Amino acid sequence: MSKEKAVRSRIRPGQVALFLFLTVLALLFVSPLFISFMSAFKTNGEILKDPIALPSGFYTGGFEYLFAKTDFPKAFFHSMFLTIVSETLIIAVIPMGAYGIARTRTKLSTAIYTFFLAGMMIPFQAYMVALFRQLNVLGLFGTLAGPVVIYVAGASGFGTLLFTSFVSGIPQEIEEAAQIDGCSALRTFWQIVFPLLKPCTASMVILNGLGIWNDFLMPSLVLPSTGAKTINVEIYRFAGELSSRWDIVFSGVVCGIVPILIVFFCLQGYFVKGITAGAAKG
Repeated sequence: MSKEKAVRSRIRPGQVALFLFLTVLALLFVSPLFISFMSAFKTNGEILKDPIALPSGFYTGGFEYLFAKTDFPKAFFHSMFLTIVSETLIIAVIPMGAYGIARTRTKLSTAIYTFFLAGMMIPFQAYMVALFRQLNVLGLFGTLAGPVVIYVAGASGFGTLLFTSFVSGIPQEIEEAAQIDGCSALRTFWQIVFPLLKPCTASMVILNGLGIWNDFLMPSLVLPSTGAKTINVEIYRFAGELSSRWDIVFSGVVCGIVPILIVFFCLQGYFVKGITAGAAKG
């Protein structure tokens, strides 16, 4: 009994109020996800009749129509292509650049680092028109390569900041030992340094992956107006001004949510470590 009293004495009313507040906040964030999954297995009539009611049966007509009679499969492929290719280039290029900046203590490297940080302070809308014109000059406007270039360039500022802080915390003696054994600088980075950056890399993959996968503005403006674009743009087309097939909309939403949830749950341990370590080192 004495232990129970001690535990109760440590629980303060403010902590209980904070717990209840966070619980309500979590429910508010989870409720749209729950409604989306629930509505994906309801007919369009059931959704219009009562949007928050449970489905009367396991209806899969929305998914069947989505993949059989629309351009959603092609849009899904475009989203996968943009996300995977952009993430691959981000992880292949940005960590090496951050490694060079962190290990080269010169005025030039400091200027380059400041240049990347300054790029984070300029809003996208300020240079959007000029960027699209440049893509047109380079022949990338209207192609899948255009958004990939923009995503990689857009991630360079935050990625350089994050990876530089991590690399600075790695002892250089490890790299010196590898160089004594005959490893080149490139091999030292990929075989010795890069495996130590797993939390940081997972954070970059999740943050940029969410942004690229859920992006609506860039594909809608850069990709051709005819044909399928990406998941979010295709879902937007299903919601018409006069009539909407909400069963198809929610089916598409679920198809767009599931892949990113799988990736997040697989990398969430590294993600938390990367955020906390980055905050401590930053």
